[in-house]
Amino acid sequence: MATLVSLRHGATHDVLACWFGVDRSTVTRAIGEVRPLLAQRGCTVARGIRLRTLAEVIEYLGASGTGIIDGTEIRVRRPAAGRQDRDKFVSGKTKQNAVKSMVLTDAEGRMLFCSPVRPGSCADITQARQLGLAQLLADGPFMEILADAGYEGMGAQTGGRVLRPPHRKFKKNAPAWYEERHEQQRKAHSSRRIRVEHGIAHLKNWRALARHHGRREHMSDIVQAVASLLSHQQTATLGRSLRA
Repeated sequence: MATLVSLRHGATHDVLACWFGVDRSTVTRAIGEVRPLLAQRGCTVARGIRLRTLAEVIEYLGASGTGIIDGTEIRVRRPAAGRQDRDKFVSGKTKQNAVKSMVLTDAEGRMLFCSPVRPGSCADITQARQLGLAQLLADGPFMEILADAGYEGMGAQTGGRVLRPPHRKFKKNAPAWYEERHEQQRKAHSSRRIRVEHGIAHLKNWRALARHHGRREHMSDIVQAVASLLSHQQTATLGRSLRA
């Protein structure tokens, strides 16, 4: 219970110790034991069925349809002055100290996979390659993986399985008909891909991922534990709506 409260509401260990009437070290030890177990559960897609690895997610999508991929950043404390590789946590996008995780959802925005974190300076496509996504897609069944412009080049590496926004051929003096068609294609792609943003928004509703003030070494377990709990919640909600 202390672990759930910590992840959902971002309560400090001191506050939790007061609530549960125990010593702070007891809360810290309990959370340190339970959090990795939640992270290892994987994402729930049906009752009793969980996806724990990226390979299992790709196999699942090969049988069920379209997936959507994106990267998300979580702000963390700045490393101490003089520490080696201090600048690698600075995000090139937000110019803030952050870690980055790759999120993969289905076409409805339900959480299927959340990767261990990398420093904020890591590019989205670099993280995807390091996780082996390109190889898994190239060797796996044909499917659609919708992505943004940050994954340029993965389409060719995966046999066209990764779909990016349409490439702009005219940079200057484009004909009016081309501008209209390009805008229609871009909006059509964005309207399909927006569901992953909704999934990330639900993930960030957990206060532990709004901004992390603790040790960066725990971030991989935290983000994967939250993804596991969120996917279980989404599956339970879907099951209730279907029964209704």
